[in-house]
Amino acid sequence: MRLPPFPVWLREQGGIAHSATARAAGYSQRAMADAVAGGSVHRVRRSWLVARDADAGARSAVEAGGRITCVTAAARTGLWVPDRDGLVHVAVKPTASRVRGASSVVHWGSGPVPVPPHSVEDPLINVLFHVARCQPRRDAFAVWESAVRLAMVEPAELARVTSRSSAATDIAEHLSALSDSGLESIFVHGVRALGLAVRQQVWIDGHPLDAVIGDRLLVQLDGFEHHSSAQDRRRDIRADTRLALRGYTTLRFDWYQVLFDWAFVERSLLLAVAQGLHLAPPGFRS
Repeated sequence: MRLPPFPVWLREQGGIAHSATARAAGYSQRAMADAVAGGSVHRVRRSWLVARDADAGARSAVEAGGRITCVTAAARTGLWVPDRDGLVHVAVKPTASRVRGASSVVHWGSGPVPVPPHSVEDPLINVLFHVARCQPRRDAFAVWESAVRLAMVEPAELARVTSRSSAATDIAEHLSALSDSGLESIFVHGVRALGLAVRQQVWIDGHPLDAVIGDRLLVQLDGFEHHSSAQDRRRDIRADTRLALRGYTTLRFDWYQVLFDWAFVERSLLLAVAQGLHLAPPGFRS
């Protein structure tokens, strides 16, 4: 079987491959050297071959002597991730003595899943492991729930992983598949941190509610993609009015308040609870 030209094969591998992997595929040192001499392929750290148009994050990882991980890998996989600073998160061996790359966030240590020696990207379980140790707990929780929501992993599977990380173990114990978005995951995490019991995706009056606290304190979240047309606004007002007439209180928060003005959200929720708006009065029928 005739092998494709080395640059073509390299692009099929994602633009980056170790020379040992290339040799195992049938390419000689001469074929690799010719590709480098022709300018379509670059050599990194002697043994890594990188296509000229390879992903910049993956190239940064091999330049640092590691693998893409944490929020960098999570974003590439399609998971929800918090706003990032443009740095590439790289996992390296605990024994690594020299790490290059000023634009990298280095994660020392291995995740629970063994990784082939020439892998460019961490497997999902390890990505989540590093996210739990690197990111603020509420953001890490949202990334983990994003993986569950996209059916990439089951909560029960994560709960059985021996991670050697108290942060990862704690998140695994509280996962659910109910959150529709990273924003909702962050909100629920914040509410539980206040010591309030919260239910998700509860249907009342023929509509799903993002969160219900107690018997009748309802919360709706307006995410990044929330439409603000007059028609949508009238629909929301109509739904809130119907719920109010049935004895419920509806609080609405947008993505900015949940992510960047949590003090306002927290103050509003606690005041509503202090006023007993979450409790069912005598004769109240849900």
